Amino acid sequence: MAKVTVAPEAAALFEALPRAIQTRIVRLFRRLRQWPRVSGAKPLRGRLVGSYRLRTGDYRVQFRVEGDEVRIEKIGHRDRFYGD
Repeated sequence: MAKVTVAPEAAALFEALPRAIQTRIVRLFRRLRQWPRVSGAKPLRGRLVGSYRLRTGDYRVQFRVEGDEVRIEKIGHRDRFYGD
């Protein structure tokens, strides 16, 4: 079982989300505890190589795996997710 940690920047983004979306994101966090047996995780490319993303509806969670730790790096709506 992996340990899921949330970066401070991602925690701030999480707090700004509507409550219903927060509930869906928490479900993703629970799924990530089962890493690497997580379906739907997509490896990212380009400048984000080494990171993965999971989605729930129009929202994305970007994370990086370091040993047995899954570190949540970013959370957001797909329209603003991949830009700087």
